[in-house]
Amino acid sequence: MSEQEYYVPDGTYWPIIGSIGVSTLFVGFANQMHGVEWGGSVMALGFAIMVFMMFGWFGQVVNESTNGIYNKQVDRSFRWGMSWFIFSEVMFFAAFFGALFYARQLSVPWLGGADNNIFTPDLWNAFSASWHQMAFMAPGSVTDTVLQSGTVMSFPAVPATGIETATPAMVVDPWGLPALNTALLLASGVTLTFAHHALRAGHRNQIVGWLVATIALGAAFLGFQIMEYGHAYHDGLKLTSGIYGSTFYMLTGFHGFHVTVGVIMLTVILYRVQKGHFSADNHFGFEGVAWYWHFVDVVWLGLFVFVYWL
Repeated sequence: MSEQEYYVPDGTYWPIIGSIGVSTLFVGFANQMHGVEWGGSVMALGFAIMVFMMFGWFGQVVNESTNGIYNKQVDRSFRWGMSWFIFSEVMFFAAFFGALFYARQLSVPWLGGADNNIFTPDLWNAFSASWHQMAFMAPGSVTDTVLQSGTVMSFPAVPATGIETATPAMVVDPWGLPALNTALLLASGVTLTFAHHALRAGHRNQIVGWLVATIALGAAFLGFQIMEYGHAYHDGLKLTSGIYGSTFYMLTGFHGFHVTVGVIMLTVILYRVQKGHFSADNHFGFEGVAWYWHFVDVVWLGLFVFVYWL
């Protein structure tokens, strides 16, 4: 297509299907969290609809690209679109990091009596205004029952019946699996960069090798994340384990979801490389996924520092 023309696609039903999928997914998720029996099935249905939408819509875009319909102006539009998408993801995680900092720097000290005359140690002398705020329940204890019912309680300074004092490092050692996962993600960023350089140089076999290495590192990260969750949950770190537990799973869980999406995207890129879809001067599909993956790397560095380490 010439530079004087701009491809405008026909109307499509894919956005409607995507909206239905997202709505179904979150309705199922909300009901699953509330213990509704059919919540999991509805959530799985919503996920299946989303997968169908992504394969169908993205496949249509890939076909249009390989058929030479797009020109440089369309390529610039894709770049701007991906840039704004990543910006929206930055704001998404900024909200969750903001919640973490608000709880850590403002709420907990205020509840401990800082800068106010309402909450003081005399009101609740068992409360310690220190981070991390966690509660480790003895199974079957009265406190465990209260927390499971949804009541928010804080981490006491003095052990009480059914509660053990502990620090996050006793459950999740930052220099154990989290440090290993940090190394894996940083290494995956390097291997993906090597794949990009190989693509620009036209070395297709090297591209495949570096992409396979990147996917393997991402999959290993997810495997260790699941292992970490299993150990943490077994040792008492749950969503109900105080505000640290809820922010821990909120931040690391959403990041893990993004890594999963990234691994899927990289797998699709690997398939397209083997099909010969990219060239040295026309490969934004590859670049867009690389941008996304490097963004995921940066988010994890923030998580490692502020959630695990400090």
